[in-house]
Amino acid sequence: MHAGLKISAFAAALAATFGTAYGVGKGIDPVVTESAPASHGSHEGGGEEAGHEESPAGGLQISEGGYTLDLRTPSVTAGQRAQLRFAIRDAAGRAVTAYQREHDKELHLIVASRDLVTYRHLHPTRAADGTWSIPVSLPRAGGYRVFADFTPAKKGAENLVLGADLAASGAYAPQKLPAPSGTAIVDGYKVELTGGLTPNTATELKLKVTRAGRPVTDLQPYLGAYGHLVALRSGDLAYLHVHPNAGTGSGPDVSFTATAPSGGTYRLFLDFKHEGQVRTAAFTVTTGAGHAGADGGHGH
Repeated sequence: MHAGLKISAFAAALAATFGTAYGVGKGIDPVVTESAPASHGSHEGGGEEAGHEESPAGGLQISEGGYTLDLRTPSVTAGQRAQLRFAIRDAAGRAVTAYQREHDKELHLIVASRDLVTYRHLHPTRAADGTWSIPVSLPRAGGYRVFADFTPAKKGAENLVLGADLAASGAYAPQKLPAPSGTAIVDGYKVELTGGLTPNTATELKLKVTRAGRPVTDLQPYLGAYGHLVALRSGDLAYLHVHPNAGTGSGPDVSFTATAPSGGTYRLFLDFKHEGQVRTAAFTVTTGAGHAGADGGHGH
């Protein structure tokens, strides 16, 4: 994961049509699961002015740059623990076994439901043969997208974000995207978002963490940073992964710079660590010509 913005995209369709049932046949990091609408790639960091170049709208390809995400567990049962397995294959079909370590890990795995209500940031284990695995239990039936974020160890290799569809069988109950808001509450922490996303323009996103009305000034490093931000575009789930700007400290403010690949609605997921536990605050942000911001109207 480097400082320059790289957004991979691809308009992925749902793998199945849902009715009353969606039928198909702890090593887990931050989880956000909301049961109802709430009020409340792709890399960018270091405060660089990225976004001058127009990026393709989206970024969810299963193959790119000679590498392919081979998802060996294409379906699971909602509510049941399953072993999620996959491999990254090179152009010759061989499983990749050497990666550059970025933010303390060789590979970062994101799993998100297509309605953007369930989100998980996972760190699987790699076997000697290049197979990655991690136990996972998805709470709701429906369509999910799996993102593998990595950089091969090969000289000159660039960071890649590859995506594949995952289905969770069971009774399917669609949910609406939570309404745009500049505030998120998680486990007694209040996170306030200032700023917004602007298409093809680098803009600052500042998040302030408080608890019981007091600023949290002792955030702990998580994977080498004081915060991690992932943005997914509603619809095709185009992916942005952003890291704090240079100079970002231990709170209460964590600052990012991000560029949206297009206008639209995005779901932002902020991972932060405090008192030894990682939590995730989620926001819905709209952006587009004349309207960009967490409030759906303009940047704060």
